[in-house]
Amino acid sequence: MSHLTTVQPDGTPTWVDLGIPDLDRAKEFYGALFGWEFSTSGPETGHYTTCLLDGRRVAAIVPDPEPGGTDFAWNVYLATADVDATAKSVIEAGGTVRVEPSDVMTQGRMAIAVDPTGAQFGLWQGRDHIGCEVVNEPNSLVRNDLVTPNPEPAREFYASVFGFTLERNEDMPDFDFTFLRRADGHEVGGVFGNPAAVRSRWDTCFEVADTDAAVARAVAAGGTTTTPNDMLYGRIATVTDPFGTEFSIIARPVG
Repeated sequence: MSHLTTVQPDGTPTWVDLGIPDLDRAKEFYGALFGWEFSTSGPETGHYTTCLLDGRRVAAIVPDPEPGGTDFAWNVYLATADVDATAKSVIEAGGTVRVEPSDVMTQGRMAIAVDPTGAQFGLWQGRDHIGCEVVNEPNSLVRNDLVTPNPEPAREFYASVFGFTLERNEDMPDFDFTFLRRADGHEVGGVFGNPAAVRSRWDTCFEVADTDAAVARAVAAGGTTTTPNDMLYGRIATVTDPFGTEFSIIARPVG
């Protein structure tokens, strides 16, 4: 189902946000690329801007708290029914908690953690704000994968914290890719072992209807892209926004 109305099971990527130095420029870029509309909260929430697709939440952007920074990235939040308990599990499994659990008004409760390989991720306990209300359709979040030069500690960590089962991707035997599955068997992401990766990070991938057309829109709006290429799961490209944020887009096969 693409439209969501309830909080997701533990470990499911449920929300993404991005800190950027120029809110208006970001709205221009992502509006042109994905057709998003925007709703901005007041200064008490740091001008937190919700990105909307047909009136439903898909992501958020916010001015970066450290102007002049260059390491911008989409942050993924994994769902949890109890942020405080999951934060303790993070520490017990060898990770760290960078931002301690705290309430976000009545929206939910959040924390920011770092896994043993150095990849940052968020935890989100949804209340009034369940997370993404649209997923797995064009111009919305379709998946998140951890890319790391050191995959084994990552696999052990996420399996320990969220109870994921691990399954090697036999469809791509030339790659060190492991599916992360919830207890109900649902695939929520993966760990991609890439020795060439400069650092560990969670990659965010948005679905598009036409990769080549989306690439053209991104370039026209001031971004840069790799050349689209076909792979097992669709036609994919890497996009870099005007601030240097990298993310992926993919048009999945029809049918």
